[in-house]
Amino acid sequence: MNKKEFIPVCEPTYLGNERKYTQQAVSSGWISSAGSFIGKFEKKFSQYCGMKHGIVTTSGTSALHLALVSLGIKPGDEVIIPDFTMVAVLFAVLYCQARPVFVDVEADTYNIDPEKIEEKITAKTKAIIVVHTYGHPADMEPILKIADKHNLYLLEDAAEAHGAKYKGKKCGGMGQINCFSFFANKIITTGEGGAVVTSNARLADRCRYYKNLCFSLTRERNYCHRDLGYNYRMTNVQAALGLAQLENIEKLVAMRRENARAYNHLLKDIPGIQLPIEKENTRNVYWMYAILLHPKKFGISRNELMLKLKEKRIDTRYFFRPLHNQRVLSKFGIKDKSIYPVTQRLSENGLYLPSSSKLKKENIVYICQTIKNLHKKTNP
Repeated sequence: MNKKEFIPVCEPTYLGNERKYTQQAVSSGWISSAGSFIGKFEKKFSQYCGMKHGIVTTSGTSALHLALVSLGIKPGDEVIIPDFTMVAVLFAVLYCQARPVFVDVEADTYNIDPEKIEEKITAKTKAIIVVHTYGHPADMEPILKIADKHNLYLLEDAAEAHGAKYKGKKCGGMGQINCFSFFANKIITTGEGGAVVTSNARLADRCRYYKNLCFSLTRERNYCHRDLGYNYRMTNVQAALGLAQLENIEKLVAMRRENARAYNHLLKDIPGIQLPIEKENTRNVYWMYAILLHPKKFGISRNELMLKLKEKRIDTRYFFRPLHNQRVLSKFGIKDKSIYPVTQRLSENGLYLPSSSKLKKENIVYICQTIKNLHKKTNP
């Protein structure tokens, strides 16, 4: 391969009717938030997740906010979230003026640690948000038991886990209400966009109501509003793209998993690199191929490795930073001086490598050989 070719960390993959369906949407004139592709995409995606109702939105972030609003989360309520995840989860809680309560994560899956949840539950706790990090399912069975025991809502953030499975069930199909992102780097994409899925008809109607500026779902539009609503409407053109992507989701997942197998084989013998795992009775979809560096064993730091890979035209990304010490929290009077050792270690030493479904195998070989060479130079 041409070693000067830039390898992006992720780019969308089109395998089928993307052009056809989006052109149909444009030609129909229904390019905004009404049109046939909206309903089709909502129905087929919710069915894919094993849920009865789907509500598409403008983003994964708006989907999270909409889900919390539909649950009635209000100022003063507490919502348990993992300390290691995308900041959108934190923001969605803060949008409701609720209080985020942080929990450290597992060292192998990077998902919220079930054994550390109950100690954070108080009389003010109303919900738990579980994130399926980087495509590996969280350990849902004990978390579901905790939520049931304490009468808490359980919301899955499956933004990174389209098609992932836990004991035969799809991620995004186990909580009362669950959220997805369709950003351009996700396994299926609408460019920007998201979705809420649920089997609870009341919650679904509340989502539809609040996402459309609180216009009545049953009465003629009279422009009188009794509640604070939001404009979280996906366009018909985006839904057309999403429907085409959904038709090939299993192929896209298989491509991600095949890439992971290639990475695992080529990187397994390099000291100082912790590879992603796939626990028994799960299907990891490897949204991002995420590795954890042990600098002393590998020979250089995570940041040095990323810089040297960049020099070789290989794109990478840092892991998430801990949520509990994000500066925005001070604006809400929230201080958390607890120590979250796993999250801290991940944020300091983790990175993910190029992960597109259509990533060329020759590029994976080049990436892995470059990493091997960097290790050899520091460990002659």
